[in-house]
Amino acid sequence: MALQAELEAHLATGLTTVARAWAITRSDGLRMGFTDHDRDLSFAGLSFRADTGLTALALQQSTGLSVDNTEAMGALSDTAISEADIAAGRFDGAEVLAWLVNWVDVSQRQVLFRGTIGEIRRAGGAFQAELRGLSEALNRPVGRIYQKPCTAVLGDAICRFDVETPGYAFEGALVAAFENRVLRFSLQPLSGFEAGWFQRGRVRMLSGAAAGLSATIKRDTFEAGTRRIDLWEPIREYLAMGDLVRIESGCDKRFETCRLKFNNLMNFQGFPDIPEDDWLMVHPTQAKAQGGGSRR
Repeated sequence: MALQAELEAHLATGLTTVARAWAITRSDGLRMGFTDHDRDLSFAGLSFRADTGLTALALQQSTGLSVDNTEAMGALSDTAISEADIAAGRFDGAEVLAWLVNWVDVSQRQVLFRGTIGEIRRAGGAFQAELRGLSEALNRPVGRIYQKPCTAVLGDAICRFDVETPGYAFEGALVAAFENRVLRFSLQPLSGFEAGWFQRGRVRMLSGAAAGLSATIKRDTFEAGTRRIDLWEPIREYLAMGDLVRIESGCDKRFETCRLKFNNLMNFQGFPDIPEDDWLMVHPTQAKAQGGGSRR
């Protein structure tokens, strides 16, 4: 609080030495620092680079549950934020923390914004990123949904299933990839997993150019002596034979799957006994035969 008071006193002088700084933490754990000052700054265990041309628009803040938002703009660079990394989705949903900092004494700083990266547009060697505040999450509907399938996400705090349990994941080398959407693996290491075991699961790239990226599995089958994994969307980075891949089993949200595949019935979040839609059309009748067949 004392350092914040010193910054406020500095701002009150009217002759200031302040700059903005941003820390970006990607989903793969990589942290990057940027500043609009003309020299690099260092604080909070991170170096903030000044050679990126990164600037920010005015931050829109309001009371209540309205979303605080702003935008950041900068130049694309192989050593900072590259077009290839943006196209691969490495910055999608990345965490952002922004400060107003006195570059003469970096201990005098104040957090201006905390949130995530939304839509990113790029053109002409530059990018423009939408920054969404923490209140963005409050705009999502919450509450229970009464439906037959389970509403939990496999492995989350409600499901409680340990996804690291042996037999529910496989790590191995990629044999071939077609359009980054169809992946093939040697059949022998996966012989213990029945077809469809990984359907609705996830593929996580552990090595190669696509390391750190992931995708959802659409289909899991045997084909031509290999294990074929089809993805809903292609991996947005180059895949090569021999890349190490982790395949995680999926859940189709059915009552039987929770009981037989995961032995996790106590945490099932669906309502399997809800009547079908046809039940709503049932009406009283005096007919003796009520089996649904035609009468003669």
